[in-house]
Amino acid sequence: MINNKEKYSNLIKNEAKRLGFLSCGISKAGFLEVEAPRLENWLNKNMNGQMQYMENHFDKRLDPTKLVEDSKSVISLLLNYYPSKIQNDKTTPKLSKYAYGNDYHHVIKHKLKSLLNFIQDEIGEVSGRAFVDSAPVLDKAWASKSGLGWVGKHSNLLTQQVGSFYFIAELIIDLDLEYDLPTTDHCGTCTACIDACPTEAITEPYVVDGSKCISYFTIELKENLPNEFKGKFDNWMFGCDVCQDVCPWNKFSKPHNEPLFNPHPELLSMSKKDWEEITEDTFKKVFQKSAVKRTKYSGLKRNINFLK
Repeated sequence: MINNKEKYSNLIKNEAKRLGFLSCGISKAGFLEVEAPRLENWLNKNMNGQMQYMENHFDKRLDPTKLVEDSKSVISLLLNYYPSKIQNDKTTPKLSKYAYGNDYHHVIKHKLKSLLNFIQDEIGEVSGRAFVDSAPVLDKAWASKSGLGWVGKHSNLLTQQVGSFYFIAELIIDLDLEYDLPTTDHCGTCTACIDACPTEAITEPYVVDGSKCISYFTIELKENLPNEFKGKFDNWMFGCDVCQDVCPWNKFSKPHNEPLFNPHPELLSMSKKDWEEITEDTFKKVFQKSAVKRTKYSGLKRNINFLK
């Protein structure tokens, strides 16, 4: 006979699939023992650069029960963003694939709220919160704990069937559920991501020095880009996909079917000259609903000029 935990877990997973999520895994909310010393060590080495927020809420970051009252379960969800087409011109400044379409925070938040409403309608009085990469939640750790993949040598979550081009999000709720088991690591002896990183940000397997990562420089760093990295950005103006592009598991990536992630019509056809001469009006038009707005027009111009 199916118990309630199993029944509710199946209900939630089926609804997640219906909402367009790639996969859904569930783990027991509690203290992340393995991640605690790793995070502390990473912060002590200043690998977070100027990402001050990584140091805040250390306890909550490692224990969701401190973040969401009475929480029992962490529901981890993956949403594919792999595009069917990429930028046409190989000489043009490059944009990370995740930023082609609408800002994922809004798209996913909407789906998570729908999932939480469904849980409340179907199961009853359940409290919880939705998280998309903007709160102190170690999303990759939770996704790997719930069997959705393993954290690869480039520190991204990897899945045998679909690679790593997906977003991770969570619902943390006060309901006991059936918990999934972690999967095994399938990186083996491969070092493709470490060898390919243009700024040598992957300092050792499974450790990324965030303060050397092109994504950090082009999105998080608000001041001038350091001259020592001139010529090492591999033409990336916003984010960087190198470690994912070279990963053998990403040959299994399939295009997403989320219309909101489709790029603005002009985006993929812009030439090198178009980017170098981009005006604030074009920036606003092309990136009206995009995560690229985070770097602002001045930030994107700074990045493009740095590539010249």
